[in-house]
Amino acid sequence: MTGSGIKGSDVDVDLGTLFASIIRDWRLILAVALGITALAFVLAWLATPHFRAETRILIETRESVFTRPNPAGEADKPILDEEGVTSQVEVISSTDLLKQVAAKLNLGKLPEFDEAAGMSLIGRVMVLAGLKSDPSELAAEERVLKTMREKLRVYRVERSRVIVIEFSSENPKLAADVPNAIADAYLAVQRAAKLQSNADATEWLEPEIADLRERVKAAETRVADFRSQSDLLIGQNNSVLATQQLSEMSTELSRVRAGRASAEANAQSLRAALANGASLEAMPEVLSSPLIQRLRERQVQLKADIADLSTTLLDNHPRIKALRSQLADLDRQIAGEAMKVLKGLETEAATARLREEKLVVNLNAVKAESSRVGDEEVELRALEREAASQRDLLESYLTRYREAASRRDRSYLPADARIFSRATQPSEPYFPKVVPIVAAAFVASLLLMAMVTLLRELFSGRAMRAADDGRYFEPVGRVEMPEPATPASVAPEPAPPLLARRAPNDNRLSVQGAAERIIAGGASRAIFISPEGDEGAASAVLVAREVADSGLRVMLLDLTSSGAASLPMLDGEVLPGITNLLASEAQFADVIHADRYSDCHVIPVGTANAARAMRAADRLPIILESLATAYDVVVVECGPADAEGIRRLVADGTQVLVSALELTDQSIAETTRDLTDGGYSSLLMVKPEGDMTPTEPMPDRNAA
Repeated sequence: MTGSGIKGSDVDVDLGTLFASIIRDWRLILAVALGITALAFVLAWLATPHFRAETRILIETRESVFTRPNPAGEADKPILDEEGVTSQVEVISSTDLLKQVAAKLNLGKLPEFDEAAGMSLIGRVMVLAGLKSDPSELAAEERVLKTMREKLRVYRVERSRVIVIEFSSENPKLAADVPNAIADAYLAVQRAAKLQSNADATEWLEPEIADLRERVKAAETRVADFRSQSDLLIGQNNSVLATQQLSEMSTELSRVRAGRASAEANAQSLRAALANGASLEAMPEVLSSPLIQRLRERQVQLKADIADLSTTLLDNHPRIKALRSQLADLDRQIAGEAMKVLKGLETEAATARLREEKLVVNLNAVKAESSRVGDEEVELRALEREAASQRDLLESYLTRYREAASRRDRSYLPADARIFSRATQPSEPYFPKVVPIVAAAFVASLLLMAMVTLLRELFSGRAMRAADDGRYFEPVGRVEMPEPATPASVAPEPAPPLLARRAPNDNRLSVQGAAERIIAGGASRAIFISPEGDEGAASAVLVAREVADSGLRVMLLDLTSSGAASLPMLDGEVLPGITNLLASEAQFADVIHADRYSDCHVIPVGTANAARAMRAADRLPIILESLATAYDVVVVECGPADAEGIRRLVADGTQVLVSALELTDQSIAETTRDLTDGGYSSLLMVKPEGDMTPTEPMPDRNAA
């Protein structure tokens, strides 16, 4: 290595030094904090107190089951969900409602609500300067509404149907009156909306009811006309007469058929009994005849007499023969009567058969008539349904009309909300709270001043240190600074201690010599320090051009504040440079430019804000590392700098050079001593010779 340095990329913040600045400046920090706290106390003490009060409204259905006209359907129920309550918040804070309250309380006459009337001198000056809009440009009503909205806060309590109306004012009574008036106005608006809705309903129902009456009358007339034209007579059970006759004839036919079948069956059984000579005593039809019953009784009596006489008389006795003759006559009479019964049953069956045939003929005729009546009845029922629907609608409208009219006449229109907590006059202001304001001001000012102190210490570079305390030196010879000759007539000034140790010869290297030492030593960085100011920056420019002429790729980085090194290389043109790169306003390709008179490249100071760029000064080691990988030698012109100031720029392979125009300059001795004490003992001193601007410019080309 050819120089002395510390790895520039291993830069860290010295926390001890950083926070020691707070201890060092604690008196200033405390004084500023106490001053800000005192100012906050005065402002809080002189500030106008503001009072705040609130009124709470519960959104709920006020209609009871006793006064509700009809069971409300889903569509008629009030909207009490989250969206419905939020909508009521917007209604409460609406412009029309606030205008009503402002007019009721005469807020326009109060200076608190008219900024134009009570404007202070400072406010008028700000209006004249254009820093504030003139409140008098707005109408008085608009100014009152604007102030009310600034002081008013309407919100819904989360997860509830409670709406809070909060208002602040300089007058505690007004702070309570305004939210109460807004709540009352809101309930009045709700009732008025219901009244208007009720009135609209009655106005709409009146012509509808009149029209429905005509339609019901016409529908019922069509039903009556159709029934008379179609001969649809109504019998019992509200049924058509033809249908009722059909039912009755069907019943009668069934009864006649049953009687005929019964008569035929009885006649057949009696005939079979007579033909077979069976006993007639078991026949119900024979037994039911009164004559046969008497004959049977007489027969039983004769048999009893014969049996009695047979015990004393013989069979040929005339008495017994007479009785037996009478018994035979009775048997013949009973048989004859049975035949008469049989003929009666046959006659009854024949009669029933004829009646059945007649009923069948009549039933067929009634069926045909019932079929016709059924078709007509379908049309009749359609007309009756139309009339019934019109009648039901009319009755419904009449009911609703009577209900709406009664509510309008009685003025019973409860709002779906109630005030359950009215605002009361506050006794203490909510602003200003002197103790919290003063405490917050004191703590905030302490923190702010501490931050300002830390940032100032950080940006000054005093709190930066190398992460590795090891330094690497490779001596290449000490700088020899001769003591200049002094005329005999002038008493020489005492030489600085460092100059007193130098040999009398001038060991300043020429530009060519310095370039040869950099090339021969293999230095990758050349840090130039110019204690004498911008004039000394010529050394860095001339050496960079000399090294570039040898065929190496050379980059010159200008870190001076005036751009003394880069401006001559760019013919005085101001271009983006290192400040733009640090401020993240440009890329490497945007800040690297070609020297107009050599093969050297240059990064000028740039056009970005220097203070903003200094906030990213920690990126300089990274930038230098990147440039060192692309160029053989990176020349950095630092201007007047000290050992601590170039600490972050030094890395392995760095050569530190001092540009010295006059050896007698006190700044040369001080800079050399500072660098030596800082660990940079292998210094090279260069004397710039010639002009930095050659006579022949190089052809135009872009930086590689």
